[in-house]
This record gives sequence, structure tokens and C-alpha cells, in this order.
Amino acid sequence: MTGADPYLPGHGDDRFGVEHYALTLRYRPAGNHLDGRAEIHLTATTELREVVLDLHGLEVTSLRTTGARVARWTHRASRIRVRFAAPVPAGSAVVVTIAYRGSPHAMPGPDGPAGWEELTDGVLVAAQPHGAPTWFPCNDRMADKATYRVSVTTDAAYRVVSNGTLVSRRTVGRRVEWVHEQRQPMAPYLATLQIGRYTAEHVPAETPCWLVAPPTRMPAARAAFADQPRMLALFSGLYGPYPFDQYTVVVTDDPLEIPLESQSLSTFGTNHLTRDWSAQRLIAHELSHQWFGNAVTAASLSDIWLHEGFACYSEWLWSEASGRSTVEEEAALHHLQLARERQDLVLTDPGPKRAFDDRVYKRGALALHTLRRCVGDEAFFAFLRSWVTTHRFGVVTTAGFEHAVRAAAGPGPVAALRPWLHEEALPAWPPAPTGPLVPAPAAAPTSAPSAGGAPSAGGRPPAGGSSSASTWSAPAVRGRRRG
Repeated sequence: MTGADPYLPGHGDDRFGVEHYALTLRYRPAGNHLDGRAEIHLTATTELREVVLDLHGLEVTSLRTTGARVARWTHRASRIRVRFAAPVPAGSAVVVTIAYRGSPHAMPGPDGPAGWEELTDGVLVAAQPHGAPTWFPCNDRMADKATYRVSVTTDAAYRVVSNGTLVSRRTVGRRVEWVHEQRQPMAPYLATLQIGRYTAEHVPAETPCWLVAPPTRMPAARAAFADQPRMLALFSGLYGPYPFDQYTVVVTDDPLEIPLESQSLSTFGTNHLTRDWSAQRLIAHELSHQWFGNAVTAASLSDIWLHEGFACYSEWLWSEASGRSTVEEEAALHHLQLARERQDLVLTDPGPKRAFDDRVYKRGALALHTLRRCVGDEAFFAFLRSWVTTHRFGVVTTAGFEHAVRAAAGPGPVAALRPWLHEEALPAWPPAPTGPLVPAPAAAPTSAPSAGGAPSAGGRPPAGGSSSASTWSAPAVRGRRRG
């Protein structure tokens, strides 16, 4: 198939782009049965004789189109192929409406299964990087971003959480219909569905935030996520305004191997409800993906360091802002650990089975710190804000990143980045510079706490801090495999 990501063969079609998905779902938890209807609004980017969509493990019961006449369609090997009676000109709009049903389940892939997953009592969708077709037909390409409306009707005992904003909730007999809208464009793998016996609480923060958890887990969830508003304030100051309408955290009633980041939403397990750094680093990591991964998305899985390197670096920034350890200390520690590993991975082409190798995370973060050393704090964070603003709700590549660095800072920093990005051998780590490594944002949010101060010249917050618009406080964070 033309345009398929070589890391994800058998997914996606680059001959068209989807503008909007309207999903209407009915889900029965007992028996894990899903009935769905997907209305897919697409635009041809070249003359189309057919379109190919992805749907795994579910039965298509009907298919119709507007804007083009169907000659025939087939659904084999997780691919829906729709052949048109006459070529569709480039630029033409077509709506494909597909009814489907079945018992959703995860889809195998190069890095393991992904997608729909039953919990002890409920469901989560962990689709990165290839699991979106387990619950709706889609053009499963990271580079094809669309808006979404997701309507789910299920048993009244369950709460449904999806991306974006809850716009409607109404009782339908013994069931409840929940409607969410994601108004900012989103890659298919970032779409999620969370169904469980949950309650929801509003969290005071500069951006509307929600905490969703089983009622018995809510006290522990409040404690574990107490510093998330400060993380949000820190990242908003360093990277620019939070990019979506709201941010939601869902805590399942099950332990999870790893948390999951989706657009405007992250999911954690009961095992993450702790104040320990092992959990706090993940809270910061997932939050930072809203800027790097969701608002700004890599066009291909081979460039996943543009998500994970930034999120790992965000852990280090939070660690310093919270007084746990400096960015420089984190960089030196992880460089030492990387030096003990095999030197057989190229950051910008790790291979489909190693896209989420921990070395991608840490080497990506060290590449960013190298750039920061080259250009200085002010220019570095100005560049990150510009990168997010320029590519907001779009897709990016490593080549584009290097071009942006060259335009902003000249060829020197690009040359310094090259061995980190394009060579297997781990570059040597230089001595630590002097001066603060986490600057206070130019205009710190008024909701930022006053306890503790902006990092001092030694890299750590001073023991005491005056109450001012440029002071901070918080605890800590680190990275993980996928999300």
C-alpha cells in the first residue's frame, strides 16, 4: 500500500486524508460486545480509484458512501478496501459510513499487541502505535490527523471517558449515552476509550483538569496527582500554553504495566498511586506528551524520539524544578547508563521492534540537552515554544527539526546534534556548565504555588522561597516504554 509507514506495514493509505470521524457506539460490558457506526469524512489527495481503511477483528455489516459510487468492497486481513465505480478527482470529498460489530480485542504488532483491552470491570484502549483499528475503522497513519465526535451508550453503572470535552450525557432507558468531542486534529492511535465504574472530580489548575477514578481509589489518586497543576504550570511556561481544551487523568481499578498517554487524556493504574519518584516522573512524562506527541506529532514511528526524547527531558526539568535532582545530574547519570549499553541503535531509525527502547528516550533527551548547551537557556526554550507554535496540530520529522534548528541557530548546533541523531556510537558527555538550568518562565501563571523558589545558580531551588509570580514547588518524574 502506497504511503504505509515502513515501521507499520499493512496500516494506512496516504492517497487521502480524513477530516473528521463521527463514531456512534453501543457497548455491552457483559460479553464485551460492541456495535458501531463510523462516519468517515475524507478528502482525496490524488485521483482515487479506491480507498483502504483499517479495521481489526470486527465484522463489517454494511458500507455506503456519499460523494462517490461504490463498485464493490471487501474486508480481509484487517483492511477494508472500497473500490469506486469511477475515479474520484483529487480534492473531492467523500463520506464513508461503516456499520460493524463484534468483540474487540488487541491487535498484534512489531512491539507487541495494542488497542482494545478488557479490565477486571471495564475497558481501556491503549492504541499506540497500531491499535486504533481494534475499535473503529480508520486511516491508521500517524500523519493523518482529524477531529472526532465519539458517542458511546453503555450500562448506567459505567462512566465513559474519551478524548476532548464531554459535551452530552443523557439517559436512554437503562443505559447512558456519553458524547465527547475532540475539536483539535488527532492521530488515530491517540484516540482512546475508557469505560469503568468511575467518579470524576474537577482539579483546580490554570487549564481545566479532571481526575477520574473508582470512588475507593479517589483519595489515593488525589494525593498521587497533587503536584500535576504545578507540572502543568511549569510546562506551560517553558513550552507555551497547554494546547487542548482540558486535561483528564483516568486511574483504572487495575494495575497497569505502563501508563498511557492519549490526546488530552492520560491513563494510569493503581500501582501508580504513589508519591514516589517512580510514579511522579511518569505523571510529568505523560503530561508533557500533550505538547510533544499530541499537539506536535511525528509523521512516522521512526521519528518517535520527537515524542519520547522530549517527554524524558520533561521529567528531568520537573526533577530540577521540584528540588530532587538537577537536569545536569540526570543527564550525566543517564549518559553513564547508556555508555554501558550496546551501541547498536540509531535514534532516528531504531527499527520497528525497538521504537520504544529505553535508549530512544534517554538518547533523545541527551540530544536536546546538547542543543541547550549549544544555544543557551533563553534561545533553547524560545526555540521549543516556536517549534510547538509553528507545528501545533500538525506533523513533524527529524529533517524538519534539524532545518528549524539551523534556521534559528545556524549550522553549529545541527552539527553537534548529528552524532546523537544519526550515528550508533554514543558521543562523549562534556563537563557541566555553571548557571541555572531550569529558568522560571517569563510570565509564570498566577496559580503557580509560592513554596520553594526558581532554581538558583547551583541548579537547585533555594531552601526558602518568597511568594512571587516566578516561584515554584513540586515533586518528581522519569520515563518508560510506550505512551
